[in-house]
Amino acid sequence: MSTSQPDASPPSRTGADDDRATPDHLLHTRTGTDVSPEDLVLAAGRDLTETNLRWARRKLAHEGPAALDKLLP
Repeated sequence: MSTSQPDASPPSRTGADDDRATPDHLLHTRTGTDVSPEDLVLAAGRDLTETNLRWARRKLAHEGPAALDKLLP
């Protein structure tokens, strides 16, 4: 004798929750610590080369820590 109920269906998920995007404050990963040129290079998906580190230093000097926020979701 089976204990399952063939006529029972799982609850439907038709609420508005399915269409909502994740809030912005949950997507950012920065911990409030200083952003290093190495962090910026890696977040951009680049290799840690001297050329890329110079690029990151210039970008951080111009944009500050927000440079990292612009690269990450």
